Parts: sequence; structure tokens; C-alpha cells
Amino acid sequence: MSNIEQRTGFMRRFASWVYDALATVAIIMLAQILFLGFVELLLSIGLISKSDDVDISYFVTTQPWNFINQFYLVCVACFFYVYFWCKGGQTIGMRAWRLKVRNLDGTQITKPQALIRAITALLGLGNLLVLVDFKNKRSLQDYLAKTEVITLSKEENKKVYRELD
Repeated sequence: MSNIEQRTGFMRRFASWVYDALATVAIIMLAQILFLGFVELLLSIGLISKSDDVDISYFVTTQPWNFINQFYLVCVACFFYVYFWCKGGQTIGMRAWRLKVRNLDGTQITKPQALIRAITALLGLGNLLVLVDFKNKRSLQDYLAKTEVITLSKEENKKVYRELD
């Protein structure tokens, strides 16, 4: 079977994206709690101040805290994807749907490639390119990072699990 025949179509990518979106939302919620706790700590030790009539949630939506908060949450989401793509080529959703991201020659992707993929995926919209790229089945992020997403057999997927131990 050639690489192109192993490449993953849109529906499997979409199903994996849904799983990963749920995991990412949970991670971002936890990260947001940690951020609010950090701001509360800064307030309590007097490094920053706010007026008494403003609650913490409103306070972090004002500049410059809003920018810092949003940047932090984007970094957390990117770290999630970069970590899993570099660790074994699979996120949580990709494992469930037996998908793997790799270089065109079959090797593990690098951190810069994973970061390019995470940033250029455009919240998953980059996968829409697969709908019109019938021949190559590659997304926008695949082209920009010089990667591909393949569908693994059940045996190959189990092998990836064993390699991570």
C-alpha cells in the first residue's frame, strides 16, 4: 500500500478533531483556573491591584491582562498538540481513530513542524482542504509543515502504544 492510499480522509480527521476539541477545552478550562489563581496570588501579595468593585473575572478581561490570558491559553493549546505529535505522532483523538501524523518519509515530526501544524490548522479548518485534495489527502497544515496524516491498522496502532511505554 502506498503512502497516499494510507492517508486519512476528511471524516476520520473530523471525528478525531471532535475528540481533541473536547480534550483541549478541558485542558484550557484547567489552565484558566490556574491563571485566575496566579492573578489572585499577585493581588494578595500586592504586586498588582484592582478596585474593590471589580471581580477577578472582569479584571482579567481588561488590558493588558486579557492579552496575557489569551496568549497563555493559545500557548497551552499549542503545547497540547505539539507534545502529543512529537511524543508518538498521535493526540488523544488520533489514537481513538487510529491516525498518526508523520513526515512524508515516515519519520517522526519535529517540534518546529508540530508548532507549524498547530498554528496553521486554523482551529481545524485547515482540514477542509482534504475535501478537495482527493489525490493527496493532505490538509493545509500538512502542506505547510511537510507532513501527512495516515490511518493505522489496529496492529500498528497497538504497536505505537507499546513504543510509548
